Amino acid sequence: MKKNTALIIAITMLTICGLVLAGCGSGKESSGVKVIDIPLTQEEYAFGVDKSQPELLEEVNKFITQIQSDGTFEKILNNYFGGGQPQAVASAAPDSTKDQLIVATNAGFEPFEYTVGDKYYGIDMEIAALLADHLGKELVISNMDFDAVCLSVGQGKADIAMAGLTIKEDRKEYVTFSDKYYDAAQKVIVKANDSTFDKCQAAADIESILSGLGSDTKIGVQTGTTGQFYVEGDADWGFNGYKTECVGYKSGSLAVQDMLNGNIKYVIIDEAPAQSIAKAINALN
Repeated sequence: MKKNTALIIAITMLTICGLVLAGCGSGKESSGVKVIDIPLTQEEYAFGVDKSQPELLEEVNKFITQIQSDGTFEKILNNYFGGGQPQAVASAAPDSTKDQLIVATNAGFEPFEYTVGDKYYGIDMEIAALLADHLGKELVISNMDFDAVCLSVGQGKADIAMAGLTIKEDRKEYVTFSDKYYDAAQKVIVKANDSTFDKCQAAADIESILSGLGSDTKIGVQTGTTGQFYVEGDADWGFNGYKTECVGYKSGSLAVQDMLNGNIKYVIIDEAPAQSIAKAINALN
C-alpha cells in the first residue's frame, strides 16, 4: 500500500477513537507494533454466493480463473502489496428496478476492504467492481459487521459475500463458496518492544507460549473471524483454544489501538490486515 494511503487509514483509525496522532483514552504515546512473521494457521479465502443463484456461482468461478490467468489479480495485489495505486470503488444506491450485484462486506479489513471518505478500497472491492462489469450489472456494496456478512446472503439481502472470507463449514449453511482465490494465515501482533515471541521459530513455539498464559491475559481479535475461533477454540478447525480471555472488536485496527493503550496484551488477525495495520501505525511513529 502506498504511504499516503496508509497514513489516511491510520488517521481514520485514530479519529474513530476520538483522537488524532495519539493513543486512545490513556493518552500514552504509541511506540509502534510488529507482526510476528510465523503463520499460525493455513486458510483459503473464497466468495460466498447466494445458494439460490447457481448461475452466479458458475460465473464467479469463471471470473476467478480469468483474472488469475490474465494477470489482473496479480495487478490488484500489486496495488496493495507492491508499487501500484489502490483504486477507489463507488457503490450505487440499491434500486430494485435496476440489474444490480449486491455485495455484502465488512469494510474494516484492510487491505481487502476498507473506506476512505465515501469510497471503498481493497482487493475484494476492486474484484467486486470488475465482477459487476463482467456480469453487466451495477455494483451495490452493503457494509455491515463481519459476522452478519454470510447471514445477509443467506437471507437473500445480498447476492455475494466478499469480505476476506475463509472457507468454513458452518458458513456453508448460508452460502455456497466459490473456488478459492487467496491463501491466508493468522499472525500475532505485539507492541514493538515486546520480545515474548522473538526466539520463536515455528507455530508450535508460539502456541507453547500462548498455552502457558491464563485468563488474566487478554488477546484481541476481529469478531467472527478465524482469529476468534483460533483463540477461543473451534472443533471444525481443530483449534484447541487457550485459557486467555478473547476480546472481540469490529475491526483489527481497533484491537491494535486497544493493545497500544495497554488494555489487551496481543492481537491475532489475518496476515494481510496485520501487515497493513502495522505499516499504517508505524508510519506515525
